[in-house]
Amino acid sequence: MRPRALVTGAARRVGAAIAVELARAGFDVGVHFRGSEGSARQTTDACRSHGADVLLVQADLATLEGCRGVVEAVHERWDTLHLLVNNASVFPSARFEDIEPTAYQRVLDINLRAPFLISQGLLPLLRRADGTVLGAPPEQHGVVVHMVDIGAERPVSKHTHYSISKAGVAMLVKAMAVELAPEVRTCGVSPGQVAWPEDYGDAKRAQLTRRIPLDRVGTPEEVARLVRFLATEAHYLNGVIVPIDGGLHQRY
Repeated sequence: MRPRALVTGAARRVGAAIAVELARAGFDVGVHFRGSEGSARQTTDACRSHGADVLLVQADLATLEGCRGVVEAVHERWDTLHLLVNNASVFPSARFEDIEPTAYQRVLDINLRAPFLISQGLLPLLRRADGTVLGAPPEQHGVVVHMVDIGAERPVSKHTHYSISKAGVAMLVKAMAVELAPEVRTCGVSPGQVAWPEDYGDAKRAQLTRRIPLDRVGTPEEVARLVRFLATEAHYLNGVIVPIDGGLHQRY
């Protein structure tokens, strides 16, 4: 039996790399997307090329209906889920004094509420999964990996609402790890510069790269391999948030 995984925000960038890496590792994969249908279908094709059965799910995670739709689609397709990767997020830029209440709420809804609701809704499937398929001890069943961010600890200028939302996700990792173990194990991944925002120009990219001790940006594929490792190898890690940022989080 192939293990099953759902990756939210899997149409492009890091999410797409995670979905493809999991398919390569032998998972069937749920590919969630909001608006980038063409890219999502490319991700789907890449996963299928590795033999994966793919569930393609479109939903706007800013809405309660969208979160419920993702949960319902997975329940309809599968009776168990071995891995949930809450990757979908938004990264809008605005000065602190210019953040409107509706914009603030939308960031929290997508980045923090959606991971909570989807984890909660898929918990029965995670608890029913056979964790030994992942190489885990028999008392362990499913795994949840939340994508956190260096911004959860180091506030990102002009992204206050984003940094607040990711700090909340960091606590969600810890709370779920304590409450749901040993049946469901929960970890976080905290990337630094691995996929540039599209509005970052060359000068800003060069400036930020110089701050990274390893003197280079990471890649979505490196993040994807870490997620796969957390799911299939790191069976005694629970409640941890692993930085993958070339040492950037050590700067001050």
